[in-house]
Amino acid sequence: MTRTSTKVLLYVLLGLAAIGFLFPFYFMIVGALQENPTSTPSALVPSGGWTLGNFTTINERVDLVRTLFNSLVYTAGVLVGTLVFGLCAGYALARLRFRGRRVLFSVMLLVQMIPFQLLMIPLYVQVAGTYGLGDTYAGMILPFFINTAAVFIFRQFFLTLPEELFEAARIDGAGELRVLWSIAIPMVRPAIATVVLITFIGPWNEFLWPFLVTKDASMQPLAVALANYITNAAQQVANPNGAILAGACALALPVVLLFCLFQKYFRPSEIGSGVKG
Repeated sequence: MTRTSTKVLLYVLLGLAAIGFLFPFYFMIVGALQENPTSTPSALVPSGGWTLGNFTTINERVDLVRTLFNSLVYTAGVLVGTLVFGLCAGYALARLRFRGRRVLFSVMLLVQMIPFQLLMIPLYVQVAGTYGLGDTYAGMILPFFINTAAVFIFRQFFLTLPEELFEAARIDGAGELRVLWSIAIPMVRPAIATVVLITFIGPWNEFLWPFLVTKDASMQPLAVALANYITNAAQQVANPNGAILAGACALALPVVLLFCLFQKYFRPSEIGSGVKG
């Protein structure tokens, strides 16, 4: 097989994979915009009229603005904790020398092996019962405020940075926080983009914990409100599938936009540019 044939075959396979990846989005968008409840969004050329009424219907039932705001506050709180503690802990484990550093890193890896579902009920008793944080943003955010996976990612990236950069900064009189802020963080932008995207997707789509800790509908994020709508109110509208897919579009759009925004950072950083020779 010639090189040209191999390249053509590769592009064909990649094209088919892209079509398979994009088809669920096509199904969701077309179904959300269809007027006729009997039309099938899975058809390549859908029949029936087009409408924005499905978005109006789902908004009347779950209040998209309020639930999107709840999802945004919940996700932003988790992101802040993940980045602040992840960067500081990752830098400390990678670049600072202190007794017990390896043991602490091993314990952190062991914590990642414990399923969250195993801790959910004790966490609920502690957060909602002991601390009284049920139906609050803090109650939703607290169990996810520190992400050990983010600490691991940042540590691995910090280990790849040349030691000479840190030594030069310390010789110039920079403290560790200044070194972290001015030297380390600008060099690990791909890691930050990766952590932001992964962390955003998690709490934005999270259902079990917000469902457990929030009973007030006005505090529930969109994923929980949409699930409640599917269970309780979907059969009371003329086009339930269209309304459900409209809600799914509202839930998926911020993630797609975030990926497009951070896509340019998914490339190797020029970590060697600051080292002479």
